[in-house]
Formats: sequence, structure tokens, C-alpha cells
Amino acid sequence: MRTELDPDQLDRTAVYRLLTSTVVPRPIAWVSTVSADGVDNLAPHSFFTISSVTPPIVQFTSVGRKDSLRNVETTGQFVINFAPEPLFEEINKTATDIPQQVSEFDAVGVRREASARVTAPRVANSPVALECELHSTLPLGDCTVVFGRVVRFAIDDTVLDRDHPEVTRLRPLTRLGKDEWGTLGDVRELRRIRYADWSASS
Repeated sequence: MRTELDPDQLDRTAVYRLLTSTVVPRPIAWVSTVSADGVDNLAPHSFFTISSVTPPIVQFTSVGRKDSLRNVETTGQFVINFAPEPLFEEINKTATDIPQQVSEFDAVGVRREASARVTAPRVANSPVALECELHSTLPLGDCTVVFGRVVRFAIDDTVLDRDHPEVTRLRPLTRLGKDEWGTLGDVRELRRIRYADWSASS
């Protein structure tokens, strides 16, 4: 037996809760930007993924018109800072509706560092930063998808296994439903099977 729901018969909040409780876990783009007035902004966005490898393009979705979106539209630049478990409290606090003229870096006490290619600062204690230049935006309903071309990878040596970021060192934090967050948990490794080897492995 299933509960069947028609999204056209639900209000926006109900649809949002269903989507964010079932599309889980979601990686977090901790997006840093700079306003036209020079105020640094920092906010988490959990509608986030890779769009292209060549060229390297990532995307995050602004649900409504957030400061991150306005700043990206103005400056054409932003940084995706990796959201690690040890910074859980800080990440959550930067989701607060802090006034536009106040920097979340300063209000929350997040340490910043200069980026190499873009004006927006990086989160100094985040193990990975993807410096991005705006590729394009796509309005979809009450949201806007932001596509950014990665122009610089900045990776802390402590999370690298040779040249590969190692997931147990990264300790990614994810968003779930309601006020729930997820941590890494068990890691299982299973290689893909080539079709040529399919019969032999069955």
C-alpha cells in the first residue's frame, strides 16, 4: 500500500518537505560571494551537483532570491566551499537570515582567506574550495539554477591521498529532511562490471 499525492493539490511547503525528505542525502554547497558594496556573504545551498566535466561546471539552486544569487548576478563570481562535518555548527548558523549589510563570516566567526582567481573569499578551514566564474543562470519556477565554471581547485594537503581527495578525511556533511543532517557513515566499494564480463560474473 502507498500514499499517493498529487503535487498540484499540495501547497508549496508540503511539496518542499516531500522533495527534501526523499531526495537525500544532498551535498552542501557552502557558497561565498561578495556584494556590490563589498560585503562578504556565506550561505549553504543543498540543491547542488556537477553539471559538466569538460569544461568543469558545477551548479547550485537558489530557492527564492537569496543574497548569494544577487551577488553572483552582480559580480559574476563565487566560491563553493566544501561543507565538512567539523564545521557543522558554523554551516548551520550561516543559513540564518542575517541582514544583507552584515557578513556571515564576521557574524558567525568563520575565518576567511583570499581566493586565487576570484574576488569572493574562501573559507579558510574548509578542506576544498572551487573558485567559480558565472557560466549562466536558469530560472525555474520560484528558483534559479546557477552554473559556475570552476577556474581553480584549492585542496588542503591533509585530505589528499596522493592526488585524490580521500572521503574519510574530507568528512562530508549532507542535508536530509526537516532539520536533519547526515554524516559519512559506512563506505562501501564496488567496482562497475563491464558488459563483456557480465556473464562471467553472474
